[in-house]
Amino acid sequence: MIDGLPPALLPQRLWALVRRWALAWGNVVGLGAVVLVLLCSPSSYRRRARKRLALQIYLDTVPVLAGFTALAALLSLVVTHIVVVTAHSYGLTRYALEMVVRVLVLELIPLTAALFVAMRTVIPGAARLAQLRRSGALQALRARGGDPLRMEFLPRVLGGAYASITLAALSCVVALLMAYLGVYGFNTAGFSAYTRMFGQVFTPSITLVFALKTLLFSLTVALVPMAASLHASHADPQPGRHDAASQGGLARLFAVLLLIELFSLLGNYY
Repeated sequence: MIDGLPPALLPQRLWALVRRWALAWGNVVGLGAVVLVLLCSPSSYRRRARKRLALQIYLDTVPVLAGFTALAALLSLVVTHIVVVTAHSYGLTRYALEMVVRVLVLELIPLTAALFVAMRTVIPGAARLAQLRRSGALQALRARGGDPLRMEFLPRVLGGAYASITLAALSCVVALLMAYLGVYGFNTAGFSAYTRMFGQVFTPSITLVFALKTLLFSLTVALVPMAASLHASHADPQPGRHDAASQGGLARLFAVLLLIELFSLLGNYY
């Protein structure tokens, strides 16, 4: 007996676990393929679909843009002050600003933006889409001649990806500005040294890794929760099973984000 499970049933349980794991990741890959096909289809850019897409991007990005940017600015000032004071006490002041830029801009801000978008827009949007599917609203839309994939699914995926990239890009710019102000204040005395340090940090290889990481973060937060929610609503309409599947999707989301962050660290420093 292993945790109350007869040894004869252990292989079956392991096979069921591997099967569920493969099915969940297969749904994510399949969802990404559907998005790619829809993006390449001219019918996805007709007037009605284009209007729905623009509205979803606006709703996912604009309401949270100011709040997250202010949060990033505050975080940048606090982290800059802590790092500068600590480095000064150890006689490492010349490395403080570079450390702030590497920690904040290269690592913390993109990951924080992706998690913020996932929790604030993508996961609630995926839950809403699953609810529409269980209630039959998507079938009713299809019966009226509409395409649920183009009108409901694609806008939510692209809206989440766009919001993640936009928040990360704008917050990184704000973090760079706050880091400069936190060290040099409101003057241009340190502009030359700051731009030199910026060029030393953002080499072509590190810039490429940073751009790829931000893009992969955005695709992950847009696809993984949506695939988990849609699969749960289609496979089992019971609320308890749906919640369990959504929690599994959240765990997969964190796992993928951590793997992307790990590989980016390996690409930047090894």
